[in-house]
Amino acid sequence: MSFHDVSFPDAIARGATGGPEYSTDVVMVASGFEQRNVNWAAARARYDISTGIRTREQMAEVIAFFRARKGRAYGFRFRDWGDFEAVDQTCQVVSTTAFQLVKRYPSGPVQEVRTITRPVPGTVIVKVDGVVVTPTIDHATGRLTFGVAPAATPVASFQFDVPVRFDTDHLQVVNAAYHLQNVQSIPLVEIRA
Repeated sequence: MSFHDVSFPDAIARGATGGPEYSTDVVMVASGFEQRNVNWAAARARYDISTGIRTREQMAEVIAFFRARKGRAYGFRFRDWGDFEAVDQTCQVVSTTAFQLVKRYPSGPVQEVRTITRPVPGTVIVKVDGVVVTPTIDHATGRLTFGVAPAATPVASFQFDVPVRFDTDHLQVVNAAYHLQNVQSIPLVEIRA
């Protein structure tokens, strides 16, 4: 996957709109009942960053960032300010010495488990039986590796970014005046790693 391990500017990301999306086909049968087919097992996030641009300087920053990523060609890190922290999450077992960072979203009897692939460096705190430990952390995959199998499944608290790409190859900027620029939409879509 073509990915630049750089973060989209936080000041602009704070004003973005978006969140998780699913793909579901709804078929109306002759009797009036519906048949629903869930196409994706997990959500994929979608955002619009045009709502976060407030100044000419920020527009210039977005244009430079867009050019450096060559539109849809390269992915990057994006902070979803509505969902960027995980506290005391039990890691998913990969092997006796490897574990995956995840965030769980429980709701009633259902729980979605989201694989975290881009933890923010310096924010990951891992505990085994309540004691802080220091495994090797891969910040490009969210994988924790221990030299020796831990006595219990690790629990982690961390901040994370979402791997995304631009979902357009064209920025259509309207220059109404020197200090007044606007873009109808600049879509981002989560990359499944």
